[in-house]
Amino acid sequence: MPDVKYPLKISTNSRYLVDQENSPILLQGDAAWSLIARSTKEDVELYLRNRSQKGYNTILVNLIEHWFAEKPPKNIYGDEPFTTPGDFSLPNERYFEHADWVIRKAAEHNIQLLLAPMYLGYPGTDEGWFKEILGASLGQCFDYGTYLGERYAGFQNILWSMGADRNPTQPGLLERIDAIALGIKHHDKRHLMTAQCEPEFSSMDQFSSGGWVDFNAVYTYGIVHRKLLAEYNRKPVKPIFLIESTYEGEHNSSQAQIRRQAYWSVLCGGFGHVFGNFPVDVSAKGWQSSMDTPGALSMQNWGKLFRSRKWYALIPDQKHELVTGGLGEFRGLDYLSAACTNDFSTLIAYMPTARTISVDHSKLSGTKVSAWWYNPGTGKASSEGEFSAKEVTEHSPPTEGDWVFLLENASKDFPSPGQ
Repeated sequence: MPDVKYPLKISTNSRYLVDQENSPILLQGDAAWSLIARSTKEDVELYLRNRSQKGYNTILVNLIEHWFAEKPPKNIYGDEPFTTPGDFSLPNERYFEHADWVIRKAAEHNIQLLLAPMYLGYPGTDEGWFKEILGASLGQCFDYGTYLGERYAGFQNILWSMGADRNPTQPGLLERIDAIALGIKHHDKRHLMTAQCEPEFSSMDQFSSGGWVDFNAVYTYGIVHRKLLAEYNRKPVKPIFLIESTYEGEHNSSQAQIRRQAYWSVLCGGFGHVFGNFPVDVSAKGWQSSMDTPGALSMQNWGKLFRSRKWYALIPDQKHELVTGGLGEFRGLDYLSAACTNDFSTLIAYMPTARTISVDHSKLSGTKVSAWWYNPGTGKASSEGEFSAKEVTEHSPPTEGDWVFLLENASKDFPSPGQ
């Protein structure tokens, strides 16, 4: 996988992110919220090496922890983030030196951090810094932001993610989050910024008024493709990605569920998503043995497949003009999502369950089209041969389970999917 030239920028069509050489970047993310606070340097190295080898280029991380640490908010080496506990107007240099080290180490592996400067915490819990933020003045919030902006403006591999797990509905909370965000941007004009809300909301649902949201993060446990398409169709256009949905091992999730939300994240107009696995995301005991789970390996296959094609040129087939039959239920979990590149050379469709589908080839370019089936669990592809581009045909996957179907202009000589 080619090196990414960080920091990232917004594409000219505002649909995805590009690096400094304007190369489109598929966000293949992993949730490792407690990496900075809870992991030793040796474990950070182990983790980053593993994720880099699997194609991950983004890690969602808390800069400071309120709950998920051995002795919160101290890091593994006993350093508090603030010299006076709970007063984030007094940052502790030793703590942030370790955070700097983690960010630089990620850069060595060509990984960026989606960095949360002040995790709010889920409503009804003490997991985040919700109370401390409300207890601070607007000036203190702005000063904390300016401290972070000045400190990290020179780093390359950062995207900022404000909030997390809570909507800013409490009186005074939105103003304080805005102050932190604008404080960061006062010094750091290089790194893009987003925000995470409660489930079933997006950044633009809750944080649009501050003017600092550069790209849109979607968080849902519901019907993922419906929320993604709603955000894709939102005006004005902003790049969207799936920042969180069901984690592997959470809520009795199946591997098909883990995969379908990942494939929906791109085929419904997004530029990627963040995968999660509970032991890894909070660096819980034994997390090292969870780095090579089936879900993590499926995300490796996901990245290889989309990078083997012009994923950034895909436009969702919302009117079902290409895949016309076997669509499943739009309000259900068996919905077939499909998208075609803007030059009509490649159609990609993901089906959570096996079924026969009808495809109108006439929409694709060229006189002949080639068909592929791709197994998202194994990463193996099989050819179904060539067809005339002027006909409607039916296609059935080789076996039961979830599958990806590709139909492409045969004259383009595309490689086998995932290579």
